[in-house]
Amino acid sequence: MRQLMLCLFTILLFSSCDSRKSESHMMMDMEEEMIPMTRQAGDASLLPFPEPENVENNKKKIIKDGRIVVEVSNLKKAKQQTDSLLKIYDAYYANESYNDGYNELSYELTIRVPSVNFESLIANIEMGNGKLTTKEIEARDVTDQFIDLESRLESKLKYLERYRDLLKSAKTVKDILEIEEKIRGIEEEIESTQGRLKYLSDQVGYSTLRLRLNEEKDIQLRTTKQARFALRFKHAISNGWSGFVDFLIGIIHLWPFAVVIGILYPFVQRFRKRRKAKK
Repeated sequence: MRQLMLCLFTILLFSSCDSRKSESHMMMDMEEEMIPMTRQAGDASLLPFPEPENVENNKKKIIKDGRIVVEVSNLKKAKQQTDSLLKIYDAYYANESYNDGYNELSYELTIRVPSVNFESLIANIEMGNGKLTTKEIEARDVTDQFIDLESRLESKLKYLERYRDLLKSAKTVKDILEIEEKIRGIEEEIESTQGRLKYLSDQVGYSTLRLRLNEEKDIQLRTTKQARFALRFKHAISNGWSGFVDFLIGIIHLWPFAVVIGILYPFVQRFRKRRKAKK
């Protein structure tokens, strides 16, 4: 009996060892299979963010515009200083107008300046001798418009190339005319898209600054009493003449009553005479 129990115990011991070995082998196999996957996942998580394919294409396209009003004591000198600044910053006048008003002299200047020099030009104008009264700066991001127009242009150029290839292989007059009509329409669309891109490129490359320079006129005024008397005298003459004209117009408006009175007056006179005769 003791020997039988010993044999059973020995068999159970060996079987448990084998199962443990098999489990350990299975665990090792699973670890070996998981290690490459873990490394791959780890390597992927350590990869840096993808860089832009083309830095130039992803560059922001900004249109900058501004409006500035400056009051100066010497308009001619301020204009000369502005002319010098334009030469320094490679800018030019797109429009220039001079106004000699009742109370002031002024220049209305539309300046186109390379966008890289836009802020520097404004800073130098602000540091001048004049008094800055108005400043408005606007920046518009047109990057999306650029990307959209460039992709459309690329697509239309590909279509144009395909239609030209089809034109070479066309055999009937009808096919040739249809393909040429398609080519003409695509070429017009390409020209329009290129024109829009050129315009936006010009707006981005050159900023627009609207500058107004004002100089108040030095007017010698009379004394306050004289000015008031002259103003009152002027108003009295003006008001008197206006009243006289209104009176005449009012009389003219009453002409129907004058006609009626003229017709009735003889009858009234006869009636009075008869009454006096009876008395």
